[in-house]
Amino acid sequence: MTSAFINRLVTGVPGLDTILGGGLPEFSFNLITGAPGSGKTTLAHQIMFNLATPDRPALFFTVLGEPPIKMLRYQQQFSFFDVEKINKSVHFLNLSTEMNSGDFDQVLARVVKEVNDRSAGLVFVDSFRSVSSISHRKSEGESQLQQFIQSLGSFLTGWQATTFLVGEYEGTDSGANPIFTVADGIFMLNQAVEQNSTVRKIRVWKMRGQAVVNGLHSFRISNSGIEVFPRLLSQPRPEDPARQTVGPIRGRLSMGSPELDAMMGGGLPMGHSMLVSGPSGSGKSTLAAMFLAAGARAGEKGLLATFERNSSQASHAEINRLVADRSISVIETPGLDVSLDETLHELTLAIAADGATRVVIDSLSGLELALDPHFRLDFREAVYRIVAGLTAAGASVIITTEADQHCTHPPTAPHTTSFLTDSMIMQRHVEVDGRLERQLAVVKMRNSAHSGAVRAYRITDAGIEITPRS
Repeated sequence: MTSAFINRLVTGVPGLDTILGGGLPEFSFNLITGAPGSGKTTLAHQIMFNLATPDRPALFFTVLGEPPIKMLRYQQQFSFFDVEKINKSVHFLNLSTEMNSGDFDQVLARVVKEVNDRSAGLVFVDSFRSVSSISHRKSEGESQLQQFIQSLGSFLTGWQATTFLVGEYEGTDSGANPIFTVADGIFMLNQAVEQNSTVRKIRVWKMRGQAVVNGLHSFRISNSGIEVFPRLLSQPRPEDPARQTVGPIRGRLSMGSPELDAMMGGGLPMGHSMLVSGPSGSGKSTLAAMFLAAGARAGEKGLLATFERNSSQASHAEINRLVADRSISVIETPGLDVSLDETLHELTLAIAADGATRVVIDSLSGLELALDPHFRLDFREAVYRIVAGLTAAGASVIITTEADQHCTHPPTAPHTTSFLTDSMIMQRHVEVDGRLERQLAVVKMRNSAHSGAVRAYRITDAGIEITPRS
């Protein structure tokens, strides 16, 4: 017996096909659930307009919710809305008359007739929760509802239509509602308010016949519609030694300072990550800028992701020039309530688009403030995912972080994150003869010999200059 191949439909919703494992199974019977305002109807429309063609027309049935004219008024504000498809490959129909009769047979007959008459390949029913509400008014409503759902699913599957039922269901409804059993796929959307921040998540709770990326994935609703940011943790390809942080070092990258390179055994190993920690004014951003500039001089592309209120490249003339020359690209995220998944997605896209091999994140302190509260709860996991994701994408990464220091006491970071990176440089202020002196040391370098010396340095217009030993 040979296995049957199930064709997958590419929904065209950014990020959704990734978590689906490549697309939506054709002829599947799906449920889109979530609270009011979570984006259910928008997701349904976006999938419909992306997939509907003259050879695969779509029918969108409205029940007792919004009338089609009102729904169209709002949905046409999205860029995916194609007015040329209306009444050609996309048809809107209202079932309120049949639903008000309370007769499920009439509803099913109308759906069957429209699907047959228009040779539909896509069928949407919004809101199917209204159908369930009507069943509760009748003494035999539950059994009739179950029979109706089974009949509807059997007909549409036999007709070879891909179906979506949209409704305000919660996870607690899954045990008693027959629709959860019949459905091949279940999409659960939710939004929560955490410390004045709105966080939107989507989960593919069920999808028969294929593996999906489990868990909750962040998404945004913009003028383009819904964009999903998959919660992925990529692994380096074994055939690419530059992306491995375990094993022999295949090459090193200059930090832009010969003295610092010597302290690090020749520079930062390719594919490694490094944390630069120090108090305010110690030159963390300057050191990171030197790393990017050294790469640009060697013909390597760089990427600067800044989460500070004032972009760090503004105080570094060479970085400004390299940005203008497009040797270095900049991603600025000065706002709050940033999704970690969205941030990592944007960074990996920029790496792929520009071919960047050197990445600077300035700084962890700013990133923590920018992240929405959900991701702040486990900040170390957020840092781990960023480091793993960027190094897996082929980048060598430097991350700066603020460390508190009181006068001559050693600096301390608010989070223990140093174990998440391959290397670490610590900067500090030290009182010497009544003045503050800057000092740095290479605290650790995984799989690499390095100097244990503490060296004084100055910050000049050219960057960091390590003071020669006396």
